[in-house]
Amino acid sequence: MKIINFGSLNVDYVYHLPHIVLPGETLASSSMQVNPGGKGANQSVAMIRAGATVWHAGQLGTDTEWMRDRLQKEGIDVRHIKVSGSVHGGHAIIQVDETGQNSIVLYGGANITIEPERIHEVLADAKAGDWLVLQNEINLTSELLKAGKAAGMKVCFNPAPFAPEVFDYPLDCVDLFILNEHEAAGLAKRPVDTAPEILLDELAETYPEATICLTLGADGSLLWSAESGVLRQLAYSVTAVDTTAAGDTFTGYFLAELTRGSELKAALDVASRAASIAVTRAGAMDSIPFRKELS
Repeated sequence: MKIINFGSLNVDYVYHLPHIVLPGETLASSSMQVNPGGKGANQSVAMIRAGATVWHAGQLGTDTEWMRDRLQKEGIDVRHIKVSGSVHGGHAIIQVDETGQNSIVLYGGANITIEPERIHEVLADAKAGDWLVLQNEINLTSELLKAGKAAGMKVCFNPAPFAPEVFDYPLDCVDLFILNEHEAAGLAKRPVDTAPEILLDELAETYPEATICLTLGADGSLLWSAESGVLRQLAYSVTAVDTTAAGDTFTGYFLAELTRGSELKAALDVASRAASIAVTRAGAMDSIPFRKELS
């Protein structure tokens, strides 16, 4: 069983600051790094480091073409990563404060100029039961959801960043939602301070055929499926340095565990352990642990 991640490929420009910049404020950064990233790429790296078989599909600009080599060195199959010569590659401006919390500005670039014919080209390599993983940082998400389901794949959707057009997608094609509290509140059409238990209940009622997984940062995670009911995973206690890749690490490890045949509760625990390691390190992709580090 393999995972095909049709996802974003970004370059992250990371600035470390005393606090997240306020409106009208100018702050001096104590350091700046340029790193490979994007939710799609980060999740693929987490999956491969967790031991899964991973194919990444996506689009780079000529200015970010070096990222393909980086993913290939990780062991990811990159045959479906193309390069556009007409648009800049995607990138993100990431502010990280002294507590490790972050704020991100995203530019889609080449990620949102993928041609429709790429869908058939990529999914032609899929087998029934393979996983298709999607975020909300590329175009053609609606078409990919339908195509993945039609191909007999299991479909995981991480609607990040959340946007109103998500409601136009064929969400009945989704087998697994992985969401943080902001994304869950958006999908449930609720205020962001709504209790996660309420969000989980409402999403489970709206999407009863899907598994719903909510990541709650230091409060752990919650999951509902028709088979398991509600499962709660406590977070591992650590001192956070940078939370940028916590969600992507969790997602990658959780999916990798499912491809290994793990039960949902065990997959939650492994994903939580991996994320707890990631947040103790600076950076996004570079902070993602290898499986051997979890033992």
